[in-house]
Amino acid sequence: MPKLKLPDIEKVVAIDIHTHAEEPCGMHGDDGYDDFQAQMADYFKSPNKHPPTVPETAAYYRSKNIAAVIFPVDAERETGFRRYNNYEMLEAAADHLDVLIPFVSIDPHKGKLGVREARKLIEEYGVRGFKFHPTMQGFYANDRMAYPLYEAINEGGAIALFHTGQTGVGSGMPGGMGMRLKYSNPMYMDDVAADFPDLKIILAHPSFPWQEEALSVATHKPNVYIDLSGWSPKYFPPILVRYINSILQDKMLFGSDWPVITPDRWLADFAKLEIRDEIRPKVMKANARKILGI
Repeated sequence: MPKLKLPDIEKVVAIDIHTHAEEPCGMHGDDGYDDFQAQMADYFKSPNKHPPTVPETAAYYRSKNIAAVIFPVDAERETGFRRYNNYEMLEAAADHLDVLIPFVSIDPHKGKLGVREARKLIEEYGVRGFKFHPTMQGFYANDRMAYPLYEAINEGGAIALFHTGQTGVGSGMPGGMGMRLKYSNPMYMDDVAADFPDLKIILAHPSFPWQEEALSVATHKPNVYIDLSGWSPKYFPPILVRYINSILQDKMLFGSDWPVITPDRWLADFAKLEIRDEIRPKVMKANARKILGI
């Protein structure tokens, strides 16, 4: 397939920086994937009881006139769920680039093989970002094992988006499905931001129970942004709203966490927050344009 093209950002009303492509992962009846997805739908009170396909996702966002960054999560080593092959995902998204901006995912444990894949995805396909989920992938973000992969992403001018804080993955399941929350403390990303000062980093989600750590890192490091996905805005802690309205107004990004949280739900609750009128357009679109370079 040719290099990815970008949506006409002037025409969309917003950019959702955080949506998931997961539908093809559950390929085996005994791997627990369906139970995992059912738990996620219950945890988030999602209307989607099974993940929508990439075309279904595109149709939804097209109907809302919203562009969406979409990505898989390569966590097969830790979970046993077959990863959504990056090339497969890009091919599925290729007919929907009027609304979709595909990111990819590589487990850092794949070492040199992962680095080679990252370089190819950037150089040959024009991929603009990589999704990491330290809890699902079982690593600390500042583990030097991951640094060659960050170096490839940095050299290619792409974005590294990290899950932070508690996760709905495994919540309420025996042993939390083996997921360890400690890996996703945003303070570990501070080392990455210091060691790669030109790498564009997004800390995903309000980082409960480490919200102040995330705000500290984003305030201190010029290359760190925060996306507001994964929570209904009505649950945002007051300190997060205060920072959106003040010193981090140029670094906050609209994100839903589709399909577990829909933009309709997120936007309706965001409209009720006391956010200054001149800041809302930054959160909804302008800040994402800046970090995406579009």
